[in-house]
Amino acid sequence: MFGMVLVVAMMGGCARSPQAAEAKYLEKGRKEFQKKNYGVAIIHFKNAMQAQPRDAEPYYQLGLSYLAVSDFNAAASFFMKATELNPKHRGAQLKLAELMTASQSREVLEEAQKRSQEALSLVPEDVEALNVLAITELRLGNAGSAEAHLEQALKKSPGDLKSSIALAQTKLAQKDLRGAEEALKQAASQARTPEPAVHLGGFYLALGKTAEAEQQFRRALQIDPKHGPALVALGSIQVRAGQSEQAEQTYRQVSALPEKQYRPVHALYLFESGRREEALAEFEKLAKADPTDRNVRTNLVRAYLALNRVGDAERVLGAALKKNGLDTDALLQRSRIYLGSQRYADAETDLIQVLHFRNDSAEAHYLLAKVHQGLRNAIGQQQELGEALQVDPAYLAARVELARVLTLSGGAQSALQLLDQAPPEQKLTVPIVLQRNMALLALGHTVEARKGIDQILASSKDPEALVQDAALRLGQKDYAGARTSAEAVLNQNPEDTRALNILVQSYAAQNQKSLGLQKAWEYAARRPASARVQQFLGQLLLANGDRQGARKAFEAAQSSGGSLVTAELWLADMDMAEGDRVQARKKLSDFVATHPKSAAGQLLLAQLEMNEGKSSAAIDRYRKALELDPRHAGALNNLAYLLCDTNQPDEALKYAQQAKQLAPEDPAIDDTLGWTYYQKGMYSLAVTYLQSAVQRGGTARREYHLAMACWRAGDAIRGREALTAALKMDPNLPEAQAARQVFGDGGK
Repeated sequence: MFGMVLVVAMMGGCARSPQAAEAKYLEKGRKEFQKKNYGVAIIHFKNAMQAQPRDAEPYYQLGLSYLAVSDFNAAASFFMKATELNPKHRGAQLKLAELMTASQSREVLEEAQKRSQEALSLVPEDVEALNVLAITELRLGNAGSAEAHLEQALKKSPGDLKSSIALAQTKLAQKDLRGAEEALKQAASQARTPEPAVHLGGFYLALGKTAEAEQQFRRALQIDPKHGPALVALGSIQVRAGQSEQAEQTYRQVSALPEKQYRPVHALYLFESGRREEALAEFEKLAKADPTDRNVRTNLVRAYLALNRVGDAERVLGAALKKNGLDTDALLQRSRIYLGSQRYADAETDLIQVLHFRNDSAEAHYLLAKVHQGLRNAIGQQQELGEALQVDPAYLAARVELARVLTLSGGAQSALQLLDQAPPEQKLTVPIVLQRNMALLALGHTVEARKGIDQILASSKDPEALVQDAALRLGQKDYAGARTSAEAVLNQNPEDTRALNILVQSYAAQNQKSLGLQKAWEYAARRPASARVQQFLGQLLLANGDRQGARKAFEAAQSSGGSLVTAELWLADMDMAEGDRVQARKKLSDFVATHPKSAAGQLLLAQLEMNEGKSSAAIDRYRKALELDPRHAGALNNLAYLLCDTNQPDEALKYAQQAKQLAPEDPAIDDTLGWTYYQKGMYSLAVTYLQSAVQRGGTARREYHLAMACWRAGDAIRGREALTAALKMDPNLPEAQAARQVFGDGGK
């Protein structure tokens, strides 16, 4: 018994206190963190947290660890907990405030400002606190205050890189390029590390000053010959200069660096240089050496897809998802494959699963926007692009795409505001300036758009900027200038039919339509194998009444073997218009057999069935088309009309209302809605929609419908007026006899 008591006493004496256990785990975690073994560090910090759950330090260290692996939500959560346990924990307050500066919410930014001010009150003139406070102020639009705090930070620590970069961003926000340059030059002149020179080089590169940029990158490499970012940047300059051998040698150096993220750089260079097979061989070798490297797997799949080996790409992703069904990287990449093959439902399933586990994935929101775009859901597309930007305000593609959608939907002013809210370092980039030009042109601000176009063309002959230049010159009646820019685009990209169209329109604007058509003929003759050019010519000739020439052009496009398939549909449509329904049916049947996912093919077949009076077959075709494209307003409207005409008004009303939501100004949809309400006996409501249809676009059929609805609603005078108008337009429609029967007096 005494021995047992002694053993228990000895065990008790050996037990560590919670404070000692926490200290030990914190020490282990910090050591692993220094080695960049973040997963192991997280385990130790969690053990420290369990030992002392009321101490802020383990939570702070966990926040740093999750920040290192880019899990920003988890990092913010742990920093928040640390500040709740200890409001005077300066590090946690600053890191949380720094994360908050990425928000688009003014309320969140103001909270970040408050926290950084509190941290500054704990340690006055603290450089890190001054930096975070200044960035927050810049985001809130207080550039002057931000500049003052950054200058205070630089006075305290003249070589601080964060302060210098933030000051440069502040100067850029104030459109002070010289001031931004001076801030970065000062940091570079005092630094003993390569980072300031790299940032300065990047600044010069963004301004198109390649020689100055290269000088800074080489200066960084003098400080550290194995500095990855400097080597990568130098390689990109060598590529631009056409120095392929030097670039490849540089990228080989990068791939030999010990950091994991640099291993595929040489293979990526081969890929971008068009040496796809060589790149694939390197990616396969890298993937075999480290099957857990998701970055390498992503590039391997990309290479397979570029070589049209979709099966191999799906096999790699399928194997990854079989091992781990929650592999969000694989799900994201598979969703891109589904998007490419228009399998929107499958893509949506994968993306929703990604967002279930990573609701902060800006890429998933962006791809989901692409799904909505494919399904013609403009509202859903805008919402998801907005979500992508909410998660990552620096997501350039999402910002540009959302601005484009807004501009096309009549919201050019909103697009302009969105683009002006881009991070300072993005405002001078070509995609932002190009899209801003589009918004300005839509608003009629041609002078400002001219400046944006000239800004791009001053440093490069960007084809998109040239298209904008050609369009602007065409609108300003500078036809020679428009043609010059359009021809410059076609020299770079012979398939750009936008430029070809501007070329044709420039002659038409000078009353030389035949010359414009001749130019299009000549251009198409030089590119007989281009499906895109031949199809453009076909549409142009058809619009100008040359059906024979149009048919030949569409047949040339069809036989070219290109990826375009719409030429076949144009030919079938021409057959229908010319009354050759047998040939039209054969073409369309063959088309839908080889392109079962084409809603356009189903729609034309439905139209053919309608033309032949086969309502039941047409209804089936419209249903199939809507399975492929649920938001096609025309298909919804036509299906509703057919259902109404076959005594199915309840189902017809459902589709007509959906069509109305998608195209509220379309008179044909108002006519369908009104006629459906008429069939349901709701005559007053029918009159409302039918009057709108006639006012927006009166036809004989719509006037007959309105006449019958007014008569049934008790408005005999308006009914007879509408009937008289309809009989003058076309007395031979079937609706004429139906109207006479409703009026009961022969319509006299």
